[in-house]
Amino acid sequence: MREAIFSLGRLELQSGVTLPDAKLAYATHGALNAAGDNAVLHPTWYGGIHSDAWLVGEGRALDPSRYFVVVPNLFGNGLSSSPSNTAPPWGRGSFPLVSVYDNVMAQHRLLTEELGVTRLRLVTGFSMGALQTFQWGCLFPDMVDAIAPTCGAARCAPHNRVMLDGLRAALTADAAFQDGWYDVPPGKGLRAMARNYAAWGMSQAFYREEAYRALGFASVEDFVVGFWEAYLVGKDANDLIAMLRTWRVADVSDNPVFGGDFEAALGAIRARAIVMPGRTDLYFPPEDSEREVKLMPNAELRPFESIYGHFAAGQVHGPDVAFHEAALRELLGE
Repeated sequence: MREAIFSLGRLELQSGVTLPDAKLAYATHGALNAAGDNAVLHPTWYGGIHSDAWLVGEGRALDPSRYFVVVPNLFGNGLSSSPSNTAPPWGRGSFPLVSVYDNVMAQHRLLTEELGVTRLRLVTGFSMGALQTFQWGCLFPDMVDAIAPTCGAARCAPHNRVMLDGLRAALTADAAFQDGWYDVPPGKGLRAMARNYAAWGMSQAFYREEAYRALGFASVEDFVVGFWEAYLVGKDANDLIAMLRTWRVADVSDNPVFGGDFEAALGAIRARAIVMPGRTDLYFPPEDSEREVKLMPNAELRPFESIYGHFAAGQVHGPDVAFHEAALRELLGE
């Protein structure tokens, strides 16, 4: 794995703010072949960083011995430009709204200006990575051969925004948050956010059938603390808010190319697509994916039939992982 920072310089965002010295952190695995046709883009997800990309590795679907895998970090995740690493006046509580469109346009610059990639064999991402995957498919149809968005959507639905508003309210209710100008992390708010997430992240059946035991947890409380709180309490609160804001306004048509025409945006995706929602995902239900697939000219709906909710596309349940990787191998022509 090679880790690097791509300097974007002055970056004008859709929100009307210019970051004076924007940075895009990324990792690459493998090498671009002579034909330039083995590149795979794997954007990160909410709270994830490039080293968490579990689908990349020898013998995995995204095998670096076969593919040149590029993993760009989402703005706000603490590695790319984020509240926690941006100098005044745009750091901490002043960090501006960054859209999915902003992220994808920066990634396009990385690929074409820095890495010499002009064709993508596959774009695939989980959750917020799926939001970016859809955006790639509609903005650059001549560059992308195939897409596989997993447990995500082409835009944030009203119900999803209600969930995100609840998570934000739990975090920012901690007086220690101080409107983003804290010196001591808002630990109570982070733990409250984690407990909200625990209900949304997994399905009712997951808890009813005590599936957390298969993950090594002895009880619901053990799982909430050992999985969800452990995931969130070490992260920067402003970074979490920044990514949440990006998620909340996500819409593949909300940009100068499509001007809000959602049907036109999805209709522009010519790449072969396997859209993989989770049957029991409470964030991005399969009904939303069904509507989106009908608007895409070369798409198939292939849901995870899993009780693991949103994390059906995570590395937590062996059969789900095998199902996921089989779809990616199919799109890659293996």
